[in-house]
Amino acid sequence: MKTEERYQHIISWFQANMPDAKSELEFQNPFQLLIAVILSAQCTDKRVNLVTPDLFKAFPSPEAMAAGSSDEVLPYIKSVSYPNNKARLLVGMAQKLVADFNGQVPDTMETLLTLPGVGRKTASVVLICAFNKPAMPVDTHVFRVANRLGLTDHSKTPEATEKILLQYIPEALLPIAHHWLILHGRYVCQARRPLCEQCGLLPWCRKMTEGKEDKTALKDQN
Repeated sequence: MKTEERYQHIISWFQANMPDAKSELEFQNPFQLLIAVILSAQCTDKRVNLVTPDLFKAFPSPEAMAAGSSDEVLPYIKSVSYPNNKARLLVGMAQKLVADFNGQVPDTMETLLTLPGVGRKTASVVLICAFNKPAMPVDTHVFRVANRLGLTDHSKTPEATEKILLQYIPEALLPIAHHWLILHGRYVCQARRPLCEQCGLLPWCRKMTEGKEDKTALKDQN
């Protein structure tokens, strides 16, 4: 199956079956989203959503968080992974927003990357979820699903996966395409035990079709 054909079928299936896919992080504005995404590194969205309501109430704006300290932020996020480091990053991020961006979350990759705690994946999530801009964050779920389905040719790095997905997915669909892949990886194409019997993408999944194609080739040779 040609790569373009595989993309067409998979995108069509997602459009029909997951038309309203969105982030599972809970937020009301770009600042809250940025906090939640920083906290979600190596942590589940479910856990992040448990701690952010009280955190957002205590620090409702960049100015409020910038005026605080990591010691003041820490009690609110102690149950997430690496809380001490993340508390420090959150305060540094807020201080940078106030000092350089008038308290507003910037809306370009280049400017987002200047913020403490913000790497390319975090910046991409903010771009698509807060500003509906084209980007393709690649986390472990997206990386795994893209390779298994055959959307990438066994890419070795998230950066390589991102480049290929950006090449083949129409720009207008990029904001929702990320959610398609991450949710499919989270609930169906799981790492240890993919639920293939529940997957609607089997006809176009490389993991499944390669085995069939190999058997067909051997049969033709006999």
